[in-house]
Amino acid sequence: MKQRKQVIDNVLDLIGKTPLIRLNNMTADYDGEYLAKVEAFNPGHSTKDRIALYIIEEAERRGILSPGDTIIETTSGNTGFSLAMVSVIKGYECILAVSSKSSGDKIDMLKALGAKVYVCPAHVSADDSRSYYQVARRLHEEIKGSVYINQYFNELNIEAHYMTTGPEIWEQTAGEITHLVACSGTGGTISGTAKYLKEKDPNIKVIGVDAYGSVLKKYHETREFDAKEIYPYRIEGLGKNLIPTATDFDLIDQFVKVSDEESAHTARSIAKTEGLFVGYTSGAVMQAIKQLNETGEFRPNDKVIVIFPDHGSRYMSKVFSDEWMSDQGFFDSKNEATVKKVQYIK
Repeated sequence: MKQRKQVIDNVLDLIGKTPLIRLNNMTADYDGEYLAKVEAFNPGHSTKDRIALYIIEEAERRGILSPGDTIIETTSGNTGFSLAMVSVIKGYECILAVSSKSSGDKIDMLKALGAKVYVCPAHVSADDSRSYYQVARRLHEEIKGSVYINQYFNELNIEAHYMTTGPEIWEQTAGEITHLVACSGTGGTISGTAKYLKEKDPNIKVIGVDAYGSVLKKYHETREFDAKEIYPYRIEGLGKNLIPTATDFDLIDQFVKVSDEESAHTARSIAKTEGLFVGYTSGAVMQAIKQLNETGEFRPNDKVIVIFPDHGSRYMSKVFSDEWMSDQGFFDSKNEATVKKVQYIK
């Protein structure tokens, strides 16, 4: 019998071991070397595949999950997609409470994988009964045999990246990384990765990216929650209106805030200059690199790793839509030229 080569048992075996890709054009004039950890190469097209598989398999190991049970989660879209994908393979029902800020593309993808989706208003307080946090919690209480992943307050979120993303980056850079720059939402990605890397080299600088309208940066600096910091913003999967315990603020050296508009344009620039079709939060982390470069953060011998969390296909109706960009007021006289009409030949 011939031995089959390169046959994968199922999509879950493809999670992790994503590539580091050198950024050549956007950083050509910057000091240092810049490498992107492109998490869109996961089968679910985002870094959230890592936590979905890790948390579910840990729940199975502990006897918390049994065949036919229901997985419930709060999500801006990516974690939901990853959980729905894992649920298909492992035979679980999947119910997701999703923020109305999530793109229609993300919601349609969740439905395509068989998940039941509740769309909840984005701009309400975390303790409002309509918030996606409270809706998920209520569903968990009502549905027998359900498990609430609760990524914002689940230590396994950190552990998943400590076990996978951190070691991968350390090995891929041969331990030469000097900076890690990553967006912070639940905080699991940046915290788990930072924990591993700082154990290897405490001098590695970890920089978190936050959004204007979020409380994370000020909380990191003062350890005080300031509700006055909160106002609506458009970037998905970045920043928070609460303090997640899945964020270890002691592992993060600095936070940088970025705007909706600049992050949107930078996401589009990544595609046009590097050929990488990545999402809104990738634009945010690259915008942070721009701002840090302007302040002289980096030196010629630095090796800077940025995490690009997901794929651009999740944002076709948002940052990659000229109509949406115009509706947000993101096209002004200096970048109006980026709007290009499609020409139909008759």
